Amino acid sequence: MKRNIILFFVIFISFILQTTVFQTFSLGGISPNLLIIVTASYGFMYDKKYGMAVGFICGFLMDIFYGSGVLGFYALIYLYIGAANGAFHQIFYQDDIKLPLALITASDFVYSFVCYVLLFLLRGRFSIGYYFRSVIIPEIVYTIFVTVFLYPCILFFNRNVEDIERGDNSIGKKV
Repeated sequence: MKRNIILFFVIFISFILQTTVFQTFSLGGISPNLLIIVTASYGFMYDKKYGMAVGFICGFLMDIFYGSGVLGFYALIYLYIGAANGAFHQIFYQDDIKLPLALITASDFVYSFVCYVLLFLLRGRFSIGYYFRSVIIPEIVYTIFVTVFLYPCILFFNRNVEDIERGDNSIGKKV
């Protein structure tokens, strides 16, 4: 129960930051995708089902507030990203940041590429080189930069929730 409450606040705060603060600090109209970071992180920290649930919630928020005209478009993309990251749960090691960085990079690339194909390419906009140079690559770089700071916070919350669930009273204290 406490894990779900913390998860709700992480998703809510990430959504608010992504749509307000990071829109203000956008570089060339590009802002980081915090909801991809949250979806991917919870996917490989727990499992496919949890990643799918987090992805669906994050995507549904994007659909409601910034939808492409089809309700469920982003929810489905985020759901699949959460499931794909959940497949790496077995090889996840909490103290290693290389796997999360690689998975979040791949997730952001897949998200951007799928959005390009379904929102632009099918409408006859064939400038994929321009889209890669000016949207996909800068967003991936910006998202990875933010991941370096946001992922340890998510990991910290995750460890504390697990300690609370186990009944450990030394939360946040190092011996």
